[in-house]
Amino acid sequence: MGTATQEWLLGQDPALRWQVERDLLDAPEEVWAATRARVATEGYGARLLAEQDPDGQWAGGAFFPADFSEHAADEEGQPWTATTWSLNSLREWGVDASVLPGTAERLAAGCRWEYDDLPYWGGEVDVCINSWTLSNGLWLGADVDGIVDWFLTHRLPDGGWNCSWVDGSQRSSFHSTLNAVKGLLDHAVRTGDAERTREARRAGEEYLLVRRLHRRLSTGETVAPWALRPTYPPRAYYDVLNALDHFRAAAAHDGTPPDPRLAEAVATLRDQQQPDGRWLQGPPHRGRTWFAVDVDEGEPSPWLTFQALRVLRWWDAEAG
Repeated sequence: MGTATQEWLLGQDPALRWQVERDLLDAPEEVWAATRARVATEGYGARLLAEQDPDGQWAGGAFFPADFSEHAADEEGQPWTATTWSLNSLREWGVDASVLPGTAERLAAGCRWEYDDLPYWGGEVDVCINSWTLSNGLWLGADVDGIVDWFLTHRLPDGGWNCSWVDGSQRSSFHSTLNAVKGLLDHAVRTGDAERTREARRAGEEYLLVRRLHRRLSTGETVAPWALRPTYPPRAYYDVLNALDHFRAAAAHDGTPPDPRLAEAVATLRDQQQPDGRWLQGPPHRGRTWFAVDVDEGEPSPWLTFQALRVLRWWDAEAG
């Protein structure tokens, strides 16, 4: 990483800066922890915390804002302002759960899923939603143990998951499977119970690995252009950088070397690096947000650059 890129990344919001300090610069814990503590009081983290409703929700809804309409979504895209999306961001930015006292309890008491009015911490039928609810519940100290069992019993025959299982699908998807294994890894990391979910997570990871993270098993062709064009934030969507970052985290937790089948995706990622050492933002995921946290399409993205450099640093050190 060049000096200019390093200084550029260090000049970003604390939500990104502390991760740069820890994962790219090997700064002492007291340095990056101090930066991390700032996320709740300034920048993106503070702005999003200020949008929380008195009942613990954001935008008055679990997955969709209270004023959501299918017509508006068709025109504007999926809105990203409701409770689940806001919790995802705060957790991923490193906000400590202590900053949100009583939130888990308030959501348990008054937040219901738009699907069948189900209680929030029980999850619902969507794989991706249940993955985020599992991770957010573990972070905030809610009882989400039942969601772990849900994942173990909703695996598809090919080893992965698909949010369309409820409509009868028996074929896994890249999006759903990645989100599922990320949630299961988070459970293992936060609880220390690696055995409970190990087999299911490894099967889901194998689903992605045999496809080299982006290829159809049937034809060997890239599944779709979106697989090779990372965007931050990824929201519910799949791309090879999002997947590679999961495998980096999983290898660190499991104490295993990088799987050689990741090499093609790593090469694709490396090829996307610009002459100035940065990566460009991909196509945006349409929809209402509280505020922008990255650049427009085609501009150098601080978040993607950080994540790509972190993946390459891991790969180059561990895979030789």
